[in-house]
Amino acid sequence: MYVLVTLVGPNVDGNSVVGIYRLNGSGNFTVFADLGTWSIEHPPLTQFDLADGVQFALQPVADGFLVSDGHHNRVLHVSSTGEITQRIQFPNIVPTGLAVTHGTVFLAEAGPITHVPATGKVVSFPLNPAGPIAHGVASGYSLLVDVEPGPDGALYALSQGDSPGDVPPASPAAPDSGELLLVNRNGSFTELVDELDLPTSLDFVGDTAFVTTLNGEVWKITNVSKFIKQ
Repeated sequence: MYVLVTLVGPNVDGNSVVGIYRLNGSGNFTVFADLGTWSIEHPPLTQFDLADGVQFALQPVADGFLVSDGHHNRVLHVSSTGEITQRIQFPNIVPTGLAVTHGTVFLAEAGPITHVPATGKVVSFPLNPAGPIAHGVASGYSLLVDVEPGPDGALYALSQGDSPGDVPPASPAAPDSGELLLVNRNGSFTELVDELDLPTSLDFVGDTAFVTTLNGEVWKITNVSKFIKQ
């Protein structure tokens, strides 16, 4: 079992490591990959305030993990032995959730502040090797925070909701404005479920979607494919 820990370290609590931790058989955690130190030693091409980054999503792959960094605007690869490399660098698009299917990486983009719908996107790039440029898949909803393959081979996305307006950077979306979205082949989205309160991540088990929220709740949405057929 592995977990991703972020927003700690010298800039926050003074001692914890930003990175991937491994849960040992004894019930203790050990640092598997020190993402914070690596990020400080390998700064991104875009502007930043936190040198150790703000990592968002952890995605297992056959040879290790992919990690998105929403602050440094890039996706990192961590090998099965803990070696860290940069997989792809973006401009200021705020990469968030990740999914991998059939050799393709799908990535959600929250978009730069103020998170307008036009900059909320899903893009894709090859898993191996990654190309220098990601290709657009769909756009049109603000603050996209996750993307996942689901039932019937369809691709789904999660919007945290409407921009909160004139608030401090990195503030969450407006409450009760999140949406579960279907990614259409023509580059648009179809809204399936709305009024989700600050969702942050999405996963599927069969035809059931599980949505985790910023408030620490997990919501279950059953029979998701029925929404497509309506």
